[in-house]
Amino acid sequence: MRFITGKAGRTVAVATAAVAALALAGCSSSEAEPEGSSTGAAGTTEETAAAVEPGTYGDFAVQLSWIKNEEFSGEFFADANGYYTDAGFASVSLTPGPSTGAAELLSGTADVALSDAVSIGSAVAAEEAPLKIIGTTYQKNPFTVLSLADGGNIATVDDMVGKKIGVQASNTSLFEALLAANGLTDGDVTIVPVEYDPAPLTNGEVDGFIAYLTNEAITVAAAGYDTVNLPFADNGLPFVAETVTVTDQSIEENRDALKAFLYAEILGWTDAVNDPAEGARLAYEVYGSDLGLDPANSEAGAIAQAEDLVVSEETVANGLFTISDELQASTLASLAGAGIELEAADLFDMSLLAEVYEEHPELIAYAG
Repeated sequence: MRFITGKAGRTVAVATAAVAALALAGCSSSEAEPEGSSTGAAGTTEETAAAVEPGTYGDFAVQLSWIKNEEFSGEFFADANGYYTDAGFASVSLTPGPSTGAAELLSGTADVALSDAVSIGSAVAAEEAPLKIIGTTYQKNPFTVLSLADGGNIATVDDMVGKKIGVQASNTSLFEALLAANGLTDGDVTIVPVEYDPAPLTNGEVDGFIAYLTNEAITVAAAGYDTVNLPFADNGLPFVAETVTVTDQSIEENRDALKAFLYAEILGWTDAVNDPAEGARLAYEVYGSDLGLDPANSEAGAIAQAEDLVVSEETVANGLFTISDELQASTLASLAGAGIELEAADLFDMSLLAEVYEEHPELIAYAG
């Protein structure tokens, strides 16, 4: 059985390639006008946001890390419910990936990139790229070693020993970091080069397959297989993903616009957490209507990310998108395991988000 290509391979990028590549196309999400979008959980931004003139911040470009699926339901809500407009943007374009966003940020074709700590950390460490993470959608990364219960049945790290693991080329260093974090080496397993289609797993060519909890893990299970997951985040390799990433120059020169964007994002993801089914609908019926997304799988992915990846004890206490000192430290430790050595100040600037929550403390209670 064949599957639609997954996205697991986009996370670990060679920094020089990311810097050199340029995005050539984009499309404005503001052009889409979905019917029947749900009322925002936080009301309208006019009720809570600092007053700004319409269009104050002009047009704003966001580079997505992947296609327009349910992974970006918070952005879809922010657009559909007018949060971007109310926050002062004339328009906000959502350009689909796959992309790490580093090249687009450095070339000036994107104002914000939704990326991940590994890709951005690679660019910062290898190229001294002037980039910073100012928030994160996912508190936990969604990487997993996917297996079949009647096959590899990899439920623990020790279960990998002696097994054949399908690993995409771009994920090899990350998988090796997972092994190292658990006292193993690539000599303890057989790494089998694969692409992003999980067919080698279902065909029995490999015992385990590097996948996303919100993507291939769902599609394989939906195809009728009894699946087992070994999440990286729960097994020694936690790091933030779908990070809100910007340039140092933008922080210096466009601070108010970035704070307005974060404000609108918090409202959008508040809606996505509270109504994942509607977020999935916005993906498969509106923003990703040309992708042939499966509604059931989209809804399952939206629910999984809302319950397991976007929220945590940290977000309950301090709000969505926050990255605690502890989470920064664990992310940096994970990067070090992949050979990326950085200090927190090299990669993170949480001051903008802190100011947003200081100015709008009502946003913290996203669950109502």
